[in-house]
Amino acid sequence: MKDIIIGTAGHVDHGKTALIKALTGFEGDTLAQEKERGITIDLSFSCLKDSETNIAFIDVPGHDKLVKNMIAGAFGFDASMIVIDVNEGIMPQTHEHIGILNLLKVSHCIIALSKIDLSSKEQIKMRIDEIQKYMQSFENLNLISIIPVSIYDSQTIDYLKSTLLDIPSKTKTSKGLFRYYIDRSFSISGVGSIVTGTILDGEISVNDKVWIAQSQTEVKIRNLQVHDNDVSKAYASQRVAINLQNPKIIPKKGMLLSKKGFMRGFESIDVIIESIANRKLKHDTKVIFHAGTMQVEAKILLYDNKESLESGFARLVFGEKMYMSFDEPFIITISGRVIAGGRVLNPINDPIKKRVKLELLRSLHQEDFTRAFEILVDSHRKGFGLVSSSQRFGLSHQEALDIANEIDAIVVDIKSLVLYPIQILDELEDTILAIYDKNPHALLSAKSLSFKLKWASEDLLKRVLQKLEDDDSIILNNGVYQSANIEINNIEELVENQIFDILETSDISPDAPYNIYDGLDVDRKIGDDALKKLTAVKRVTRLTHNLFIVTRKLDELMCKLRVIIEQEGYIDISNFKQHYPLSRKYLVAYLEHLDSYNDIKRDGNKRVQID
Repeated sequence: MKDIIIGTAGHVDHGKTALIKALTGFEGDTLAQEKERGITIDLSFSCLKDSETNIAFIDVPGHDKLVKNMIAGAFGFDASMIVIDVNEGIMPQTHEHIGILNLLKVSHCIIALSKIDLSSKEQIKMRIDEIQKYMQSFENLNLISIIPVSIYDSQTIDYLKSTLLDIPSKTKTSKGLFRYYIDRSFSISGVGSIVTGTILDGEISVNDKVWIAQSQTEVKIRNLQVHDNDVSKAYASQRVAINLQNPKIIPKKGMLLSKKGFMRGFESIDVIIESIANRKLKHDTKVIFHAGTMQVEAKILLYDNKESLESGFARLVFGEKMYMSFDEPFIITISGRVIAGGRVLNPINDPIKKRVKLELLRSLHQEDFTRAFEILVDSHRKGFGLVSSSQRFGLSHQEALDIANEIDAIVVDIKSLVLYPIQILDELEDTILAIYDKNPHALLSAKSLSFKLKWASEDLLKRVLQKLEDDDSIILNNGVYQSANIEINNIEELVENQIFDILETSDISPDAPYNIYDGLDVDRKIGDDALKKLTAVKRVTRLTHNLFIVTRKLDELMCKLRVIIEQEGYIDISNFKQHYPLSRKYLVAYLEHLDSYNDIKRDGNKRVQID
């Protein structure tokens, strides 16, 4: 079955509602009845089917609803149907609707020339010529056909039906990231929370978990319905009712559903913006921003050093986080009137200079992702991640990696989906060699280095260590790298002695193991193995997860604590701290160790001697 979504528009009283009823038998919004009869939802508001095609109409009978409802389906629209009264022709609202469709790049367009039963053949021909000439001024719209029609002439209705059913569906390449704006939300007793909307990308299944971006909550899908039918899975371009299982926060119209971990929110985004009807866009203007079924206040900041312009790059600043995607359409209104629209270019706020930002935006506008990657990698010298490639570029991970692999000046970490400038390899070599110069006995691995250099991935560090080994600067010994300039006969014994010496010097306030390893430039696994052996032979005692003390030092401290008990009758944190000004971490651990002795008992927060 071919699924097609058509957005409908038209001036008031041009006969759109009557025409849709003639096409589909649809009587109007039946939300109240839908609530009464359960989850079943007339999702498309109206629907036209044959054996091979299912058309979902997103009906937008008024100007206000056009802005609120049409934008949500703009990515999924295969076409638009604009109803024009043959007797009145193109009216102000028609101008506005067509202008918005052009801004949203809803390419395929059918004009239904209505009420021809009230007109002459000459009038119909004149109106067709007028509309054809008018439509030539909209570069983003492809006029498929102008169809004269009357709701009282079944032949014209049948012809319009067949034309609609023959519309080719858009080729939609899924990026795999589920995105869905809620256009209706309500609860049904015994069923739970129901939301409806259009899947813009990706797919979902019953029992999947979806993430509500604005409330930062994850919720399970209990049931799905497409055109009155329960389904186990739903796909892009389908209008779907979703039964959500007990959401903690009630979903609302305008909220975005996606998958957790793939969409980040920012309070500003970069866009390409274009005014409608040659209006001027002024810098620092407060507007209402519409995307999907969401509308929020925003401020326009122009990038082109101008006080106003008709089209260009801009930054939109919001009072809340926005979860937008590359190339997502939007509309701007002031006082309820549409003044502009455009596309999101950079949904992720990068702290880069204006000159660089403008070059990035030009690259994104031209979909020159190779250049965009080069700019972003140069601006993020310690790694630029591709995990958000779908949100940021409209690219799958594989598509993003394919582009990156063609760029000579970039190092690609496929496993971590991170890009680095090629110069970072030399910088890391110098950093690692500097560690060995400072500490000739350093025993490093890619993993241990990743704890020191948190921005560098293990795979990147492995590549650099391998290069240093190939250059005979370091030697791989028992899974770790040592300097080629020294000889180490027994790594395990060396590390054991180093750790023991540090623990002994630190007395009763030893540092945490990982801090000791980092100070010694020792791989963590080697360090852990050394501590385990020291503990096994009882040279060291483990008190807590991160507290190891030389056993002899611990025994000496326990004797001193016993003296305090004898002299003062007890010991607790307060008088312990008076004798030994340690942090609470140590005080508690040592008191709890006292509990292991048979002649010491705990009395509340105190430890006392058993008589």
